[in-house]
Amino acid sequence: MEGTWFWNGAISEAVFDTVDIAQAVQAIRVPCFVIFDSRTNRIGVGIQGALTATPSPGAFPVLGILPPIFPEWLGSRTFTMAHGLRFAYLGGGMAHGISSSGMVASLAENGMLGFFGTGGMRLDSIERELLKIQSRMKPTGKPWGMNFIQNPEPDRELQAIELFLRHDVRRIEAAAFMSMNESLVLYLCKSLRTDSEGRTFRRRYIFAKISRPEVAKQFMSPPPEPVLASLRAKHLVTDDEIHMARKVPVAEDIIVEADSGGHTDGRPLNALFPRILTLAREQERLHGLTTPFRVGAAGGIGTPSAAAAAFAMGADFILVGSVHQSCLEAGNSTRVKKMLEEADITDMQMTLSPGLFEQGGQVQVLKKGTHMGLRARQLYRLYQAYESIEQIPPAARAEIEQTIFRMPLEKVWKLTADYFERQNPLDIDRANANPRVKMALIFKWYLGQSSQWAIQGDPDRVADYQIWCSPAMGAFNSWTAGSFLAQNTQRSVAQVALNLLEGAARLTRVQQARVCGVPIDSAAFHYQPTRLELGAEDAHNHNPSGERI
Repeated sequence: MEGTWFWNGAISEAVFDTVDIAQAVQAIRVPCFVIFDSRTNRIGVGIQGALTATPSPGAFPVLGILPPIFPEWLGSRTFTMAHGLRFAYLGGGMAHGISSSGMVASLAENGMLGFFGTGGMRLDSIERELLKIQSRMKPTGKPWGMNFIQNPEPDRELQAIELFLRHDVRRIEAAAFMSMNESLVLYLCKSLRTDSEGRTFRRRYIFAKISRPEVAKQFMSPPPEPVLASLRAKHLVTDDEIHMARKVPVAEDIIVEADSGGHTDGRPLNALFPRILTLAREQERLHGLTTPFRVGAAGGIGTPSAAAAAFAMGADFILVGSVHQSCLEAGNSTRVKKMLEEADITDMQMTLSPGLFEQGGQVQVLKKGTHMGLRARQLYRLYQAYESIEQIPPAARAEIEQTIFRMPLEKVWKLTADYFERQNPLDIDRANANPRVKMALIFKWYLGQSSQWAIQGDPDRVADYQIWCSPAMGAFNSWTAGSFLAQNTQRSVAQVALNLLEGAARLTRVQQARVCGVPIDSAAFHYQPTRLELGAEDAHNHNPSGERI
């Protein structure tokens, strides 16, 4: 036994039965000793106890030691320190303010980072919600962010960035970008400073949400020279800002978005994430970067096992989206939250995107309880088949007027024209010059309204609700069945997040024990949600005991 350490503890704390082991390894905040009983030739675990270098009666040889695990330690400490977070957990920005100011503030107050969902919102509405968050969070100094989604109209993008800069928004979540543009580069340039030793650093951060290697590569590189030159020609940036921008990548925080609600490429996380992680290391070497990229995982994360798997793949952080829609703080209707509560993993479908209708772009939505997906596809088939509203056969036109629009198409066009006269009169000019453009705008009226009906909870339009959602919602419902989180009325975003992290930490411990040869009952891989309290942080950024995180 030379060189062997021995575990000495109460005999009741040494367990070898698989059911008892499953219970013992749940005590993640204390060390777990993998021990061997030579009399029965079994591997088990000892909790607490003491190590000795010499054997004594009742002592067991130690095969391994599993240190304490805290939810705060999941992910990258570099990431949490860079952003002043307690947990490597983000709440994604969901359009139309579904990830609301209240949700963003609650995440911040619990040591996490949330992004307000600006997609589809007017600039004045965005500013109003931004100021709400800022007012609530400024006294605390806690970090928060705003979603910044690609817009086909560059002027509107630039206006949003100017708003964020004017109010000193320190973090933005850049979503749906396929190439680098002036608005993103402007935000970068205005965020850079030089310290006393001449090193460039950031005051503000871009979180790049990507699902394609070629897009990720652009964010992992310095901004393109033509974009910098264009900004300089417009006197929007200085020579010093351009000089600093050439030394850094556009973003240091990369969100790898797999199969998600809304716009999605539908790629599995276990295939996409390793590819982007490899790309990040390649780009670091190529550009001689001294600050490694912080790469996080998103899409399909609705259970502790999914979160633990993401961290096991090397994710510096995780981002949760769909599941948060059913939370109390979400900016949608109680009717929608109830529908989400009842969803299973097979209750999703792909349908036409309002913003990419003409190109056939699709989004993932909730199928159960709605006909919106089918009706949107019906409109797209008509758009493909005919050049104008007038060409649609009378029977087909009557059907969509009765079942989808519930009004004559002439009235739909009037409502549409009134909207665009206020928002963008050029679209009306295009529609008057091109009947097919007019048809597309009429059909997109339905797609746009279907989101609003859902957010408002219109009882007469339930079948037409457009609810962006991924199978993660169904997985979450299955996991929480029978627990207090089974009901959406109990789903505060803090309880959802804390339970996902607590469960991920426990499953990580269970897997560590199994890798060490400990026999693990399958029941150990299920963590039942429980009400958790946020304990005070100590010097190591964790709380050492009990059910307090």
